[in-house]
Order: sequence, then structure tokens, then C-alpha cells
Amino acid sequence: MISDLTREFLCEHRELYRKDALTNILPFWLEKGWDKVNGGVYTCLDREGNLMDSTKSVWFQGRCGFIYAFAYNNLEKNPEYLEFSKSCIDFIESHCFDRTDGRMYFEVTAEGKPLRKRRYVFSECFAAIAFSEYALATGSEEYAKKALQLFHDILRFIDTGVLEPKYLPELKAIGHSITMILINTASRIRQVIPDPILDEQILYSVKQIRDKFMHPEVKALLEMVTPEGEIIDTLNGRTINPGHCIETAWFLLEEAKYRNWEPELTQMALTILDWSWEWGWDNEFGGIINFKDCKNFPPQDYSQDMKFWWPQCEAIIATLYAYEATGDDKYLKMFAMAHDWTYDHLPDSEFGEWYGYLHRDGSVAQPAKGNIFKGPFHIPRMLIKAPMIIDEILKK
Repeated sequence: MISDLTREFLCEHRELYRKDALTNILPFWLEKGWDKVNGGVYTCLDREGNLMDSTKSVWFQGRCGFIYAFAYNNLEKNPEYLEFSKSCIDFIESHCFDRTDGRMYFEVTAEGKPLRKRRYVFSECFAAIAFSEYALATGSEEYAKKALQLFHDILRFIDTGVLEPKYLPELKAIGHSITMILINTASRIRQVIPDPILDEQILYSVKQIRDKFMHPEVKALLEMVTPEGEIIDTLNGRTINPGHCIETAWFLLEEAKYRNWEPELTQMALTILDWSWEWGWDNEFGGIINFKDCKNFPPQDYSQDMKFWWPQCEAIIATLYAYEATGDDKYLKMFAMAHDWTYDHLPDSEFGEWYGYLHRDGSVAQPAKGNIFKGPFHIPRMLIKAPMIIDEILKK
């Protein structure tokens, strides 16, 4: 049983998140980002929401398509949300696939002409979750099948050598990013269409994270390791990305909950969260920083001690999930710390939405509301997901 005081605390935060989503974040991108001429979403917006660059992030066509269907499914049955989602999905299908190899682009023009491809399959992952969430919202069997087919294509791209290796053969390495994102992608598709490959991939990713990327000797989840799971003793190989690891922790907690809070998986996720919080939380200024070196050498990345928007969002979700899983007040306190720092520093009370890039002390480094990497995803996902978790906690 939770106390009346804790119940009141959680209810207040739940309503704050819902209000922020409905009156601030979701309307901002509907008004400022939606390209009603060509379809899809623009994300390169200045502080006031003015368009700085009409280049379109293909990641965000999928991410935005997912978010507005997710909002429709879990926040408010606003038909405009589905219309925006479908606009992004239509833009993806019309312009974002390279018809020669089935891969997706990374950047296109406003009209959809290809500008750039990358060696990753994140564009495909985000398109797949957009298709699946739209299928969930509309009951569309067509888009459920498209999501599953795209997932099969993603695995084929990874497994058949279509993607160029990140490093030359002298350095063999595997990456945490694709391993963890496939958990979330598969779990989203699983909501709308069954296929053994989805659960198989989730379990395979979990095993890879547990056996290769988690390193108890440094109490860290690493971003890259050898194929055998050994630490690569270089600046890149020793990198810890606390926000990314915290995001992985809640993906695993979500999967553990799906499996009736499977004890081993739950404990694995909590261990990752505890390690990553220890590495990432800034005890002097607050907030989650960007990078650490597992041997405590100076990190290579110049943004290593900055505070970006998205790790704070992932910390809010992860600590709520951890509290739901355990009832341990430690995680409720961590949630309060993450929430308070986030709301003290990131929301822009004058022009709406949130800042994305802060210095270590929490001052604004640059005030743009979006670019190729920041747009309607981490913030609205948190603002929708956190109240859902709180509702589940309050049911107990």
C-alpha cells in the first residue's frame, strides 16, 4: 500500500504531465512542425518555432508518426493526432525508402528528395513503431503487417552484411544502441501482430545486454564491446552513456512487467538503472550528464558534461517503472530528483516546448526547439508514458 501523501504526490505529477502534453508539447508541433503542403514534420525550429532549415529528419517522420498515434491511444482521442500521424506515415512511404535496396534515408528535402543515408537502421525502427502504433489506433491490419515486414527487413539488413561495418576489420565491435532499440521496436509491433521473431529478438537482445554489455567489474553498461563481450580499452570503447543506459533499463522493466515481473529480468534492469544513475547523476548541479569513461579518464566527447533533454526524460520513466516494480522509496526519491531538475531547467515558459541543450550548470547552451535529432519524441513520450505508469502504481 502506498501512503496518502505518496498518492497525492503521484497524482499531482500525473496531471502536470498530461497538461504539459495536451496544452504545450503536442500543440507546439501540430502548429509549428506539421508540413501541410508536402506532408510530414519539420523539426529544425528556433526558440519561437520558426523554421530554420527545411531539411527533414527521416528519424522524425517515424518518431512523430508514432508519438501522435501514441497520444491518440493513451491520452486523448483527438482526430487531429491521427491525421498528423498519418501525414508522417504517408511521407515515409512516398519519399523515405530507397527503392533500390529497401533501406531508408536519414535526411530528405522538404519535398522528399533524398539527401543522405547512414549505415544504421534507426530510421527503419522508428518507421516500424509508427506503423504499429497507427495500426493499434485504427485497427488497420495493413499497417500491422507493414510494421512486421519492416522488422523482418531490419533483421535481414543487420544479418546479411548490407550495412557497412562501423570500423574496419581490425577492430571488431558490437553496439549497444541497435541491441536495445530492437527490444522496444519488437515490443511495440507485438501489440498489433503476433510473430515468434519478435519475442525471439527481445530475448536475444536481453541476453546480449546481460552477457556482453553489462560489466560488473566497472559497474557499467558499455556502448560498444568486442563480439565476445570484452571491454575495448580505448576512449570510445570505455564510453558510458548514462541516459542511454537508463533508457535501456526502462525498456527491460517494461518487458519484465509484460512477463509478470520476471525476477531475473527485473533485477537486471534495476542493476543497470542503479549503475547508470551513479555514473550519470551530477551531485553538484543535478541532472543526468552525457558521458563518462569507465576508467574515469576524461571522456572524449566535447559535450561530455552537458545536460541534454532526453536523458532527463528517460530518467523520469525509468525511476517510475522501478518504483512500480519494487515499491522502494529510493526510486521514488530518484524520480523526484529527476523531475524537479527537469522542470526547473528545461521548459520554456515564454515560447513553449522545452530547451534541449544545457550547460552543466543548467544554463541554456542554445535555445532552438528542434533540429535533426530533437523534435516530438522523448519529451511527449515521457509525458504520455509517465502518467500511464503512475496509473498502474495507483491501482496497487
